[in-house]
Amino acid sequence: MSCAAPALDPVFIKIGSLPIYWYGVIIASGVFLALWLATREADRLGVKKDYIIDLVVYAIPIAILSARIYYVIFKWDQYSNGPFWKVFAVWEGGIAIHGALIGSVITAIIYTRIRKLSFWQIADIVAPSIILGQAIGRWGNFMNQEAHGGPISQATYESFHQYLPDFIMNQMCIKGTMYHPTFLYESVWNIIGFGLLLLLRKYPIRRGELFLSYVIWYSIGRYFIEGMRTDSLYIIEPILRTAQFISIVLIICAIILIVFRRKKGLANKTYQGKKIVQK
Repeated sequence: MSCAAPALDPVFIKIGSLPIYWYGVIIASGVFLALWLATREADRLGVKKDYIIDLVVYAIPIAILSARIYYVIFKWDQYSNGPFWKVFAVWEGGIAIHGALIGSVITAIIYTRIRKLSFWQIADIVAPSIILGQAIGRWGNFMNQEAHGGPISQATYESFHQYLPDFIMNQMCIKGTMYHPTFLYESVWNIIGFGLLLLLRKYPIRRGELFLSYVIWYSIGRYFIEGMRTDSLYIIEPILRTAQFISIVLIICAIILIVFRRKKGLANKTYQGKKIVQK
């Protein structure tokens, strides 16, 4: 489907000659909102919110680093011939959310062990915040006209035009071609997931299962949406997309963990209104 529309300016503001991009502003907004929600939930459960704040301070730089490492590993053919400094050129694009999540989880495991806290309780506290932050963060991709799907047909365009505002339609018109707004699909999926996690939190859910429910919900959506994208990382191109493979692994592992922890009695305790378990 061909089109012609002006793109939104990716620069939020300029301070002298320094541009501040919408992408960074949106990501930062998502992080701060997610942190605020997580600290409120920590307060509700009698957990010191400093635990959450300290964890985020450690996790953010590690998440950025691990997101870049993950991307570079699966794009090594692009970087192997140099120049080597390109490996660190994050400003040119190239980070992966799965890498960020892996780095964050490892950081949380180490942090909670050092502080003698329950990893699973902390994970349950932050799970709704994580998926909300991801939902907001996808709009940074929108401003950069990235993480989109393939071209849409005339019929799809006409259908979209009835429901989507012009600013989304115009931004998805890239170099004269209209593309699937997969950033929007994932954002909506994550917002629904956020609502479901908040609903699930009202029940005496077992320890760790709110976080594992997040993993399952996000991975299901990511698997199908990834299949529409044009910028996927591949394990075996063009057969096996990395994000789809990781999503399947995460769904299987999360289900196994839920069953295993229940059978072993490791998930028997609930957290509704209780203080943190020092274990």
